[in-house]
Amino acid sequence: MTLFNPGHLHIERHALNKDDHSYDLCIDYEVFQDPKEGLGMTFRLHGTIENQPVDDSFFLAKDQAFDFARHVTRLAERHGLPKSATSLASSHKFYDLMFEDIRAQLHVKSGDPMKPEHLT
Repeated sequence: MTLFNPGHLHIERHALNKDDHSYDLCIDYEVFQDPKEGLGMTFRLHGTIENQPVDDSFFLAKDQAFDFARHVTRLAERHGLPKSATSLASSHKFYDLMFEDIRAQLHVKSGDPMKPEHLT
């Protein structure tokens, strides 16, 4: 089950057998003005992976905010989600909704510049 509301994505999956995995995760995000990086988004990944609690936050500058899925995936893997799990990626259409919401909240337009130091 996956549900999206602006500022919030909920992804839930129940293991189908003993070799499968389960999780119940929420991604909350909001505009934040970082003193060093400027305008961007804070993201909070919270819930459970294999019934173990997860609660991690991170900030991405405006020109990096659209790379949220990579950061969420890394956090989920760090908290025990197998790298072979493709189910987070299967929420792609919901990530697209998130992407558009982030674009609107940060007032990003096509062709906006990126900071060169963010390209490495």
